[in-house]
Amino acid sequence: AEGNASSGGLMSFAKENPFVFQLGVATAKTSAADLVAQVVGERKSLSEVDWRRNAIFVVFGFAYLGGFQYWLMVNKYRQWYPTMDRFAKLSFAEKLKDTAGLLDAGKMVLFDVIVHLPMMYFPTYYAVKEFVGGNSWSPIDWVKDGVTKYSSNAKEDLTAMIQLWLPSDCIQFVLPIHIRLPFRHIVSFF
Repeated sequence: AEGNASSGGLMSFAKENPFVFQLGVATAKTSAADLVAQVVGERKSLSEVDWRRNAIFVVFGFAYLGGFQYWLMVNKYRQWYPTMDRFAKLSFAEKLKDTAGLLDAGKMVLFDVIVHLPMMYFPTYYAVKEFVGGNSWSPIDWVKDGVTKYSSNAKEDLTAMIQLWLPSDCIQFVLPIHIRLPFRHIVSFF
C-alpha cells in the first residue's frame, strides 16, 4: 500500500486520508481567501495584512469548514442517507440508473440549502465575522450582532447561496466521497 500511496500522489493521499486531506484544503483555502480579500479587495500590502484576522479565519476554516462540515456531510449523511457510500462508488452511467441513490443525493442537496447553510453556516459565519471585526469581546455580543447582520443581509445572502450551492451541490453529492468536500472548498473560494 505504501508504494501505491507514493506513486499515486495527491489523489491517492486524498482517497486514503479523506478527513485529513479536506481539512488541509479547507484551512488553506480559508486563509488564502482572506489574504486575497485583504490584499486585492482592501488593497493592503503584505506588511499591512491583519494576521490576527487571517488566523481567526484559519481557525474557522479548520474547525467549521474542515471539521464540522466533514462530521455533517460524511458522518451524519452516512447515517441519514444509507445509499451514500454505495452510490458514490458507482460510475456516472450507473448513478443515472440508481433511483434510491439519486433520491438520497437530492435529499442531501435539499438539506444543505434548506437547513445547513441558512440555519448553521450563516449564523456561525456572521458570529465569527463579529469576533474578527466587531467592537466587543463578549461571545454573546458576537452571536447577537452576527445574527442581526445576517438578518439584514438574509435576502441577498440566501439568493446568492441558492445560485451558487444548488447547482454546485448537485455535482458535489454525486462525486466520490473523498472528493466532495475538497470540491466544496474550492467552489467556495470563488
